[in-house]
Amino acid sequence: MTTSKRSTAGRPRSAAASSPVTNRVAASDSEPVDAPRERGRRQRVQSAETGMVVLKGLARLGGRASLTALAAHVQQSPAKVHRYLMSLVEEGLVAQDADSQHYYLGLEAMLIGVAAMRQADPVRAAEPGLVRLREAFDVTCFIAVMGNKGPTIVRFEEPGLPVTINVRIGSVMSVLWSAAGRVFLGLLDDPQVLAMAEAELAHASPDQRALLDAEEPIGALRAAVRAAQGASVRDTNLTGISALAAPVFNYDGRLVGVITALGATGGFDPSLDGPIGEAVRREALAASHALGYRPPLPAGA
Repeated sequence: MTTSKRSTAGRPRSAAASSPVTNRVAASDSEPVDAPRERGRRQRVQSAETGMVVLKGLARLGGRASLTALAAHVQQSPAKVHRYLMSLVEEGLVAQDADSQHYYLGLEAMLIGVAAMRQADPVRAAEPGLVRLREAFDVTCFIAVMGNKGPTIVRFEEPGLPVTINVRIGSVMSVLWSAAGRVFLGLLDDPQVLAMAEAELAHASPDQRALLDAEEPIGALRAAVRAAQGASVRDTNLTGISALAAPVFNYDGRLVGVITALGATGGFDPSLDGPIGEAVRREALAASHALGYRPPLPAGA
C-alpha cells in the first residue's frame, strides 16, 4: 500500500517551525550577538580598576598595611579586598608578611617604581606649569634647582613684553635675598645651603640686615618659610623687582626645585595668598605630584 504525502506548498509556516537562523536573527533584535563579549570586557576592566585602587591604597598607606586598614582606606569590604590582594600576590605586586600577616608592596611593584623614578625630572615636570603661569598672568617665571654654587635657574619663561632683569638660564640666585633661595634655605636641610646663607649674611649691608630678624636672622627666616611653604621678596634681590616662590618635592618628600614668578614692583602682587601666589603654589604642587609626591596623611588617618 502506498502512503501519499500531503503537499505543504503555499501553507504558512508556524513559529515552532522557524529555522534556527531565523531564531538567531530575531534574538539579535533585542541584544547584539557580541553583547556577552562586551559585558565580559567591561567586567575585566572594572576588575583591573579595582585591583589598581587596592594597589594604590597600599602604596598610600606607606607600602605596608593590615587587611582591615587597607579595606577601610579603599572603602571596600575586607573579603573583596582580600580577593584582589591574592591576585596581586600571584603577580608579585604584593607580598604578605608571614608573622604579622600584613601586606606590603612586592618586588614587581618596586621594579615599576624604580623605572618611574628614573624618569622623574623636576624641570620636565615643571615646564607645563611655567607656560601656564606665563600665559595666564603675563609674568616672567622659572624653575631653579640647587647647584654646587647655589640656587640655579634651569628653565625660564618670559612674556611678550618681558621685565628687564639680568638673570637667565644658568644664573645663580642669592640664598638670603631671592624668593627661590629662601625656599631652599627654609625647606632643604643641607649644611652647604646654611653655609651659603651665613656667608651672604656676613657681607650684608646694614639696610639688608634690617630686613631680617635682629636676634635670629637666618633661623627666623627659615621658620617663616616652613610655616608659609613658600617665600616672597620685594626689591631685595633685584632693585624694582618683586618675586614669589613655591617648592617642588619629589616622591620621598625632598625639595628638588623651586618655581618662581616675578615682575616689576608696583605692578606685581608678591603675596603668597594672592592670585599669582595661589597659581604658583598650584603649579608647584602639580609638578610635585608628577614626580610622585603625596602630602603626608593627617595624624590618625
